[in-house]
Amino acid sequence: MKNGLLANVVFQARKTATSDSRSATSDQCHWPLTTNSPMLFPTMNPRTIGRIDRLVGKPVCLALTCLRRLGRLFRAPADANCPVARVLFIKMIEQGATVLAYRALVSAVERVGRENVYFWVFRENRPILDFLDVIPSENVIEVRTDNPLRLLLDMLCTVWKIRRLKIDATVDMEFFARAPAILSFLTGARRRVGLHRFTSEGPYRGDLLTHRVQYNPYLHTAINYYILVESLWADPAQTPLAKIPAPAVDAAPSSFKPAAVERDAVLAILVRLAAGPLPGPLVLLNPNASDLLPLRKWPTDRFIELGRRVLRDHGDCTVAITGAPSECQAAAEVAAAIGGRCINLAGETTLRQLMVLYTIADVLVTNDSGPGHFASMTEVDTIVLFGPETPALFGPLGRHAHVVWANLACSPCVNVLNHRFSPCNDNVCMQRIEVDQVHGMVNDLLQRRAKAEQS
Repeated sequence: MKNGLLANVVFQARKTATSDSRSATSDQCHWPLTTNSPMLFPTMNPRTIGRIDRLVGKPVCLALTCLRRLGRLFRAPADANCPVARVLFIKMIEQGATVLAYRALVSAVERVGRENVYFWVFRENRPILDFLDVIPSENVIEVRTDNPLRLLLDMLCTVWKIRRLKIDATVDMEFFARAPAILSFLTGARRRVGLHRFTSEGPYRGDLLTHRVQYNPYLHTAINYYILVESLWADPAQTPLAKIPAPAVDAAPSSFKPAAVERDAVLAILVRLAAGPLPGPLVLLNPNASDLLPLRKWPTDRFIELGRRVLRDHGDCTVAITGAPSECQAAAEVAAAIGGRCINLAGETTLRQLMVLYTIADVLVTNDSGPGHFASMTEVDTIVLFGPETPALFGPLGRHAHVVWANLACSPCVNVLNHRFSPCNDNVCMQRIEVDQVHGMVNDLLQRRAKAEQS
């Protein structure tokens, strides 16, 4: 079987989709570490987390700010221009966003050395760091989240561990969430860079940072992350940071290269489920951004129609549906609706095996979600469907990324400053994307790859 001759439609669908189209959150729990990994407090929805951030985060930020200012009365302030030997990144959630931080991580490594760069993250969001392979595995500091008590204990233990490491600088990569700013202060690092609201409409995060950066909504998220790192070496007296030209860096992530045995294992899964060899191109469809993000979902019936057309136009294709174990039934229903050479892969792969699958596939069609960023680390042509968020800020990077966006006047309605809670009750931005348009792109990409393989 040739590398470019398979067809696979990857879909994540949950059986019990929410009817509240205004709920929105990050893709932090979109892909499990393994097929049986625990979710991050599955009973806590985004609004509950946001409420905790306001009710608890505000007073804690205020208390620590008062403590910091009170300390200045009794001792000289720490030198924010001290040499930087060790850098800690704080990004607990969102594996897709972590992919966008690749160039920022590389910049820190170039300045202080690979062995001196650390990353603080929730355990279930750690795998993407291993795929990026920028930071040593032993420098990734994990926090378990399977129950509140363990989360609290791990937080306390890791804060103590980090303080013993004598971290010089922290990079708070969250867009205005309060917890990372608090954790950054507790590390004892003398340089602490992150976003500050200044006079803008943003959440109160106190005065816990030494290097305060102005959030620029006109720059891609990958560039904003890069600027955070560069600001560590800027004069903290400059307000706001960073007073440098917007960098034009290649922020595309590194390539994921699986071992031959890993490819063979994934191919074996495909062959087993297809009950025979896979003779043609592989096209992946990922219709579900998650139950908590209904606004970002292209209608499922359009994914089904797209799958049918791909099979109709490419008789040697194989269509596969994938997802978590909890999505098996819904994925099976989609596979049955598509029919033909369509197999159900839901619950059959780990996240690493999913990455391997992307190296085998030809085309991936997905809603705006983590898989679009994961796939950018491979050679698969990825079509990402955007609606309530803008690809100008969160679009996947790399030469194989292709974006479809209706660009309505009301879009993007989900953004950093509204905590990703949109007032929208009808995602016309996704409904305006027609099957004909996406189908045409899939055919063009498959034809292009076939010609390249022949030549």
